[in-house]
Amino acid sequence: MQHTYLDYSATTPLDAEVLEVIEQHLAGTYGNASSVHSFGRSAKVVLEESREQIAGVIGAEPAEVFFTSGGTESNNHVIIGSAMLHRRTSGKDHLLVSATEHHAVLDCAEYLRGLGFTITIIPVDANGYVNTDVIAGLLTEKTFLVSVMHANNETGTIQPIETIARVTAARGIHLHSDTVQTVGKIPVRTKDLGVDLLSISAHKIYGPKGIGALFIKKGTELDPIVHGGAQERNNRAGTENIPLIAGFAKAMELAERNREQLYRKVSELKSVLTEIIRSSVSGVIFNSDSDPALPHILSVSLEASQYDVESETLLLMMDLNGIAISSGSACTSGSVQPSHVLLAMGRDMKTTQATIRFSFGKFTTIDEVTRAGEIFCSIVRTLPQRLM
Repeated sequence: MQHTYLDYSATTPLDAEVLEVIEQHLAGTYGNASSVHSFGRSAKVVLEESREQIAGVIGAEPAEVFFTSGGTESNNHVIIGSAMLHRRTSGKDHLLVSATEHHAVLDCAEYLRGLGFTITIIPVDANGYVNTDVIAGLLTEKTFLVSVMHANNETGTIQPIETIARVTAARGIHLHSDTVQTVGKIPVRTKDLGVDLLSISAHKIYGPKGIGALFIKKGTELDPIVHGGAQERNNRAGTENIPLIAGFAKAMELAERNREQLYRKVSELKSVLTEIIRSSVSGVIFNSDSDPALPHILSVSLEASQYDVESETLLLMMDLNGIAISSGSACTSGSVQPSHVLLAMGRDMKTTQATIRFSFGKFTTIDEVTRAGEIFCSIVRTLPQRLM
């Protein structure tokens, strides 16, 4: 059976050039970058060169880039580290996060709620966009942070971060953006976005899992959440993983070099798949039709009024035909949960539970997308219809 991977928003295959860099440093750069001997100094050189390379891609200073274990840790560090510092130093205890954030942000917010912080969830419209005027109206004298992701991992909706930044900056409030889905796909420059804090993950850009970065704008302070050493200028304790960091830097270099070409390619793939589905079956809602949106994500729901099916069934049927996709929502103990993103957009529960997400990347071909679209449509045509 032919197997096709169309779940690039979940993770990407490791690029061969990145693997080569990782293997090189696994074998040859085994010193601890905190050691003063020659082996440690060699590791320190690789560490700082990688930091400089990543900083250059996002338009930051090297001293503003801190390595973490990935996007989840970066988000945790921002949300919890900012909360603890501000409550201790200024008494501020109010956090705003958008309703469609990744759970790495939302769950942190709920954790803080349990510690007595005030959490406000920013609503989104039917297309998943936040309203800057609404955000401005929700800010208080106690607000220490606003967190709005650059683009959504389920629908691809791109938020107006630059406009939000002008509002938060005018009030002296820090702005964080999770750019895990946008780095390497669209321009991500810290000064253009106007953010104070920004999260990145390597495995979304054909790099290794287990490594990410956090941009902390000069003058912005956070409490560390990992203690036990002075690494990363006292922001994140723990011996730096030099092979993964070097691989991360290589992945960032390749992603930026190939970004425009990739954008054109995945835009075509999305257009082809959309047309196949739109012209072949009825009762399909396209959750990724908003503008602006990332071109490598296509989320579709089957209308509850017409189809009696759940995402899990669709995923299994596609997988049996060799097509790997996702529901775009969280999986807990092997069961697919309703998408909080689509519910926040006003979708009904039944339609939300009949949603799948295709996502493409640089190794995806038109033939693969065409085959996936045809298989999906053939499955839909066999589904039981709801009685009207």
